[in-house]
Amino acid sequence: MRRPGVTAALAAAALLLAAGCSSDGDGPRFGQRTTGPSRSASGERSSAPGSASPSSTAPPAKGSAKVVRTVATGLDSPWGLAALPGGDVLVSSRDTGKIVRIAADSGRKTELGSVPGVSPGGEGGLLGIAVSPDFGADHLVYAYFTTDSDNRVARMLYDEQRAPGDQLGAPDTVFKGIPKGTLHNGGRIAFGPDRMLYAGTGETGDRALAQDQESLGGKILRMTPDGEPGVGNPSPDSVVYTVGHRNVQGLAWDDDKRLWASEFGQDTWDELNLIQPGRNYGWPDAEGKAGEDGMVDPVEQWKPADASPSGIAYAEGSIWLAGLRGERLWRVPLDGTRPVAKPQSFFGGKDGESAGEYGRLRSVVATDDGGLWLTTSNTDGRGKPSRRDDLLLRVEIS
Repeated sequence: MRRPGVTAALAAAALLLAAGCSSDGDGPRFGQRTTGPSRSASGERSSAPGSASPSSTAPPAKGSAKVVRTVATGLDSPWGLAALPGGDVLVSSRDTGKIVRIAADSGRKTELGSVPGVSPGGEGGLLGIAVSPDFGADHLVYAYFTTDSDNRVARMLYDEQRAPGDQLGAPDTVFKGIPKGTLHNGGRIAFGPDRMLYAGTGETGDRALAQDQESLGGKILRMTPDGEPGVGNPSPDSVVYTVGHRNVQGLAWDDDKRLWASEFGQDTWDELNLIQPGRNYGWPDAEGKAGEDGMVDPVEQWKPADASPSGIAYAEGSIWLAGLRGERLWRVPLDGTRPVAKPQSFFGGKDGESAGEYGRLRSVVATDDGGLWLTTSNTDGRGKPSRRDDLLLRVEIS
């Protein structure tokens, strides 16, 4: 269990730069100001470092998304969503602290149990979940949740042979000490293709934490499954991977193992960011494509009323974002690291209506056959739930 200091990240980054070393790309490290914005060979400003060459297999500008089945109904404040080997999914309930398994074929719900220590309130509670990359051998489920004192990550043994409601073992705390608040708790966790555990945190409404090198708030963290700093982090003694975030909500990797993250904006712009180790993503000094020296601009941005993106997934050559306030699913088709067209929305209001077809959308996960799992979020206190909410939907895309 680790709660390492963050100061070392700044010092290590400075030493690397002084030695003439850098990670992929030539952009600024934590907190460092540059003499000008990052530019391409043509002199144009670059939204994100490390852009790949255009691909001959870029997706079409226009795609499609169709809900082909409502798999489950009556979910209570669903937040985290994780796919199990074999196709079933796990869903966490923010306000009850419970995890349920939903059968992909029948929609049958089985309660695993409650996560001890969860203290729900405001935007806090049981948030993101992830299954171990070695789940077939260790049967571990990871959870990010709010306690009385902090946000933390713990793992639990999942024994499906036990009685429903008693299938989770005692939590083993992997990492603790992430700031908590009524708002902006972050909460998304995911294992990357490098088998490291990534966590998106929020600045709890205290904007200064995002740039504070001593705080874990407003950061993306990268750690081993045991909570140790990941090899290759900007500082070998810190789990901090990037800084300058307001409230990271979604994490996903594309086919070339690049990390993407969604983030709530304040009043101006929500963001889709291409994540590079050691970079500063601007908050609170920049929101959206601000062009500030030493800070990375988002690849795409939306007005909060149109998006407020939560979970994201990569499938069929595109990033898919679930919108809460925007009540729609967004598609961003990518050619390498650059969008090939403007974002395309699905399930939004029709005939001038502001309400979306399914209401607020929280989490989205790619399926093994190229589709999506999608959850609604109408029972979170900000939606208008129907008698069937909340839902797990199966979406067919192209």
